[in-house]
Amino acid sequence: TFGIQNNDDDAFQQLDYATSTGCNFIDTAELYPVPLTSPEYRAGATEEILGRYIAKDRVCREDLVIATKICGYSPNSRVAAARSYPNEPISPPPDCRLDSSSVKNAVDASLRRLNTDYIDLYQIHWPDRYVPSFGMTTFQHTQAQQREDDEISILETASALKDMIDEGKIRYIGLSNESTFGVCQWINACEQLGIRDKLATIQNSYNLLDRRFDSELAEACHHYDIGLLPWSVLAGGLLSGKYNKRHNGSNIITSTSNSRFVRFGEYMKRWHPNFASKTTLDATEEYAKIASDAGLTPSELAIGFVRSREFVKKNGSVIVGATTMDQLKENLAPFVNDVALDEEVLARINEVHLKCKDPCCSL
Repeated sequence: TFGIQNNDDDAFQQLDYATSTGCNFIDTAELYPVPLTSPEYRAGATEEILGRYIAKDRVCREDLVIATKICGYSPNSRVAAARSYPNEPISPPPDCRLDSSSVKNAVDASLRRLNTDYIDLYQIHWPDRYVPSFGMTTFQHTQAQQREDDEISILETASALKDMIDEGKIRYIGLSNESTFGVCQWINACEQLGIRDKLATIQNSYNLLDRRFDSELAEACHHYDIGLLPWSVLAGGLLSGKYNKRHNGSNIITSTSNSRFVRFGEYMKRWHPNFASKTTLDATEEYAKIASDAGLTPSELAIGFVRSREFVKKNGSVIVGATTMDQLKENLAPFVNDVALDEEVLARINEVHLKCKDPCCSL
């Protein structure tokens, strides 16, 4: 993401190209860029780059839908420390929490970095309470009990967001890395506050290797009219085919020294070609074969699959990213060319999925 693998020039060129194709939704976060382990990491740098782009008037601000996120619970956080922007980070770093004061400070810091006076969609990056996330599937009762007395209530967070809506600083609310229980609690809180219509989206992991959203969350979000904004639709780049040992097709963009899983050796291990499970890597190879047979690149197949989901088509969108312009063009091709997967291709995808559901996830 912008700020580590991409500089301002790279970012501006990609944003210019994306907007020229009709893309108007830009997603970022106060946490970004990633990974946090990079020597170049500085919280908020991605928002700053986007803010500099907006300041250049290369596109009308009103034509963009800008989304950003506030961090959930994270002790001694460099992200919370950076909310003093443009001043020096706060020392020692405070905790990231979702109390009223923290929410309002984070909103104001993002507005300053983004060089705008309103945020279209403001998302909770992950909850303040304990919840299994980032590939974990099992609820740990002990961890939940350890945090219960210290949790910031969803109602307090939602109340702070209502204040920000009333002040015109944010327009809509989004969730992220949230559970079915959490969605229901957010619905209740927003109904109490009279802002039920402002809760619009949820941004959870969803891709060919992680389809957990298909079940209870899909049902809840269907009934509550909440759209999915899936993140890591290419599983951190693994599903692009560039790390495949056997390239099925000469049109696949290969990895370079600046590719995420080459440059950052232990990042996102569940999708990293050196650490992912054999079933994950085998499934990735099978999906690449399906793509080749359909005349698509692996990226086009992976993105086309996510686009085909009703909870994305109805009221969501697909988040794609890229390091290079060639990657961006490939990732936007399914939208520009309106790629639709036929029933035979979808059936073959489901056959692979049923062999081992969500192989990249763990207990």
